[in-house]
Amino acid sequence: MPNVFGAPHKGTEPRHEQVVFCQDEASGLRAIIAIYSTALGPALGGTRFYPYGSEEDALADVLNLSRGMAYKSAMAGLDLGGGKAVIIGDPSIDKSEAMLRAYGRFVQSLNGRYYTACDVGTCSEDMDIVARECQYVTGRTVSHGGAGDSSILTAFGVFQGMRAAAETMWGSPTLRGRRVGVEGVGKVGHRLVEHLREDGADVVICDVNEAAVDKVRSMHPEVEVLADADAMIRTQLDVYAPCALGGSLTDDTVTVLDAKVVCGAANNQLSHTGVEKRLADRGVLYAPDYVVNSGGVIQVADEIEGFNFDRAKARATGIYDTTRKIFALAADEGVPPAVAADRLAERRMSEIGRLRGILL
Repeated sequence: MPNVFGAPHKGTEPRHEQVVFCQDEASGLRAIIAIYSTALGPALGGTRFYPYGSEEDALADVLNLSRGMAYKSAMAGLDLGGGKAVIIGDPSIDKSEAMLRAYGRFVQSLNGRYYTACDVGTCSEDMDIVARECQYVTGRTVSHGGAGDSSILTAFGVFQGMRAAAETMWGSPTLRGRRVGVEGVGKVGHRLVEHLREDGADVVICDVNEAAVDKVRSMHPEVEVLADADAMIRTQLDVYAPCALGGSLTDDTVTVLDAKVVCGAANNQLSHTGVEKRLADRGVLYAPDYVVNSGGVIQVADEIEGFNFDRAKARATGIYDTTRKIFALAADEGVPPAVAADRLAERRMSEIGRLRGILL
């Protein structure tokens, strides 16, 4: 078992406040809920349903993801903390109403310290089922008063961050004429392709799911398809947009990366601390993932106070200005953008968090 109390953490922020292991033998539920911080308010983060190879893998993922959610909410200006949940299993085989309702009861038992939503392997319809046992659920279907598919504003926000990166790198906030590689064209990636094509970008894609690739090609036959992520990293690009699972930026991939900007929707793109410096040393502008992909949490967070799409979209538009602010701070302080973003997020959590303490 990993040392939870000694888990690596960013900066001087406190380590995880609470980690809950949930099991319901009747439904087969095995889940972990991690609350990193409630300094700014209730922890909010999606539920990932994934066939992890081991419980240790699941724990490591939920710890990393929940920490990222705290920083994401802080940089989005939300009065929310960071949390995440994972359900161990194959959603195409193991997911059931009984399992989701059992999970909902565990979330309810936290009495509002954690709000859940959709993530990899779960959808709005699943959240409707969870909500039959729990009141602390966002990302529900529109027919149940929810925000629906959070990938809409996630992709929109990534595009805003990419515009900010383009302005910083090339002097104009447009991707017109730029070659952009989108790795992963699922719920978020295919919507990002839409924004890029509307802006006049030349788009290259790859995905392990052939159906996802076929869907994009049916709408945009001009889009180029590469064999895999390795080919994407090595091909000539202006912008690399990782939109699949995290960890794509390693020491090895950064060495061969042929792009001037990295800006994508995937969480935890940096495989370890230090990769951000390697990117900066190579002259690659990295848009911190938890900043540019915060449109989704903005969308589902708006649901808590009664969802209004225009209000949520207006807030997500601010990702452009926030990303520009991070790039400017990074240049002024001589640090990589990832470090500048962490400093801003930690400052807000510290300044506001001292007024709150642990949320009960």
